Amino acid sequence: MIGRKSVISENTSDAEPKSFDDFELRLGDVMRGERATLGKSLLDVQRELRIKASYIAAIESCDPDAFDTPGFIAGYVRSYARYLNMDPDRAFGAFCEESGFSVAHGMSADASVVKKPSREERMSRRPSGDIFSTTNTPFVPAGEAVWSGIEPRAIGSTLVLLALIGGLGFGGYSILQEVQRVQVAPVDQTPVVLSDLDPLAGVAPLETVLGPDIETPRADVLGRLYRPQALDVPVLVARDAPIATLNPRELGAFAQPEADTSQVAGIEDISPFGPPTVPQVVEAQAAALTMVAVRPSWVRVRAADGTVIFEATMQAGDTWEAPLTEEAPTLRTGESGAIYFAMNDKFYGPVGETGAVTSNLPLEIAGLQETYLPVEASTDEGLIRYAEARAATVTDPSE
Repeated sequence: MIGRKSVISENTSDAEPKSFDDFELRLGDVMRGERATLGKSLLDVQRELRIKASYIAAIESCDPDAFDTPGFIAGYVRSYARYLNMDPDRAFGAFCEESGFSVAHGMSADASVVKKPSREERMSRRPSGDIFSTTNTPFVPAGEAVWSGIEPRAIGSTLVLLALIGGLGFGGYSILQEVQRVQVAPVDQTPVVLSDLDPLAGVAPLETVLGPDIETPRADVLGRLYRPQALDVPVLVARDAPIATLNPRELGAFAQPEADTSQVAGIEDISPFGPPTVPQVVEAQAAALTMVAVRPSWVRVRAADGTVIFEATMQAGDTWEAPLTEEAPTLRTGESGAIYFAMNDKFYGPVGETGAVTSNLPLEIAGLQETYLPVEASTDEGLIRYAEARAATVTDPSE
């Protein structure tokens, strides 16, 4: 067996292990440990003791050159030692021993304010090793750029907020403009200043403007535009009799209309004052237009807007009174020879020939009087049958 012979030199030296107390503890290590036990950072100590964090770091590093005024070093060290629950005098003595600092006389030049060294001097004295051995404050954040704290999402949110504010402002302004807008609409009442002026003063006659060939509207057509209106001043009849002869049942608001019995009974009215009169307070109504049938005939009456207002098969003796409207209704009948019109106590007609259909015939009194001729009820065959049918209807006990 091939082996290598090794020579082992044995140094029998009595080396005892070191205990915890054998290590040398510096003032900065003790202060950092106490501060760590309290859970305080350099900035926390600065806020509570009102001492710069750079001074606290210089105390822990035993660097008196970091202080601007050497006369305040003793007070700073003792205040920091009390804050850490340490003996102030022993802490200051350890600081002077480790840093070589000594208290100068108050009148000496060393007790005056020490000028800050230049940047070159500080760079030359700055160690390049452990950062904890320097008096600089690495915990202080370095200067940042102006735009480094702005996030793109914040810019987008700001733009959306500005757009929303602008939209709400524009909407409110538009609504305010609509609310404050004033619209002038014409009114039916004539102003007081213009009521005394004649609107037709200096206007040429209608015949001159339109010419002789233009047909002017009929008076009854224009009359349909109006309704019976209350008079401004009632029409009264003057009386000529003593007050004692007045009968409240015949005159005034309590007057009751009585039937004319003078012709029925053959007794003449012997009242010296004539029949009782009632004041007229409304305009007289226009003449009525009645459509009568002498034979069975289908009829349909439409209003000006096209709606059907009457449709039936009229039998002999039936009548229908046309309503008074602004525009005359129109008639359509399947048996034109069976329809007559009663106007102003006269009969006109027939509408057309027997068996013919008539459509779109305006039911207006003036137009019908111009289109048809009056018919005598005693000589016309159709009206004779109409009178007989009416008489049979009156005498029929079933009616």
